[in-house]
Amino acid sequence: MKKIEAIIRHFKLEEVKDALNAAGVRGMTVTEVRGFGRQKGHTETYRGAEYSVDFLPKVKIEVAVADAEAQQVIDVIRTTARTGQVGDGKIFVTNLADVIRIRTGETAAAAI
Repeated sequence: MKKIEAIIRHFKLEEVKDALNAAGVRGMTVTEVRGFGRQKGHTETYRGAEYSVDFLPKVKIEVAVADAEAQQVIDVIRTTARTGQVGDGKIFVTNLADVIRIRTGETAAAAI
C-alpha cells in the first residue's frame, strides 16, 4: 500500500478531485497548507506599504491506495494539477505498513 501526498495550487483542487474520483479513488483527505519552494514567495503592496509574502497558500491531498493503483493515481494528479508554471507543487509517495478501519477492524487493502 502507498500513501500519496500532493501539494497543489488551490484552484486545481476541484479538477484533481474529479479526476481522482473518475479514476476510482474512493477517499481522500484535503488540508489547506502554506509553504514555498523555488517560488520563494512574492511581494505585495497594501496601502502604499510593500511587504513580503513568504508562505504561499496551497492544498495538500492525501490518498491511500493499493500498490497496483499507485502509478495511475500519481499520473492523474500530475497531469491534472499541472499548469506548466513554477509552483505547481510536489507529489510525495511513501509506503504504508498497515491501515486499519476503525469501525469494522478491517486491515490492509480491505481498509482502504
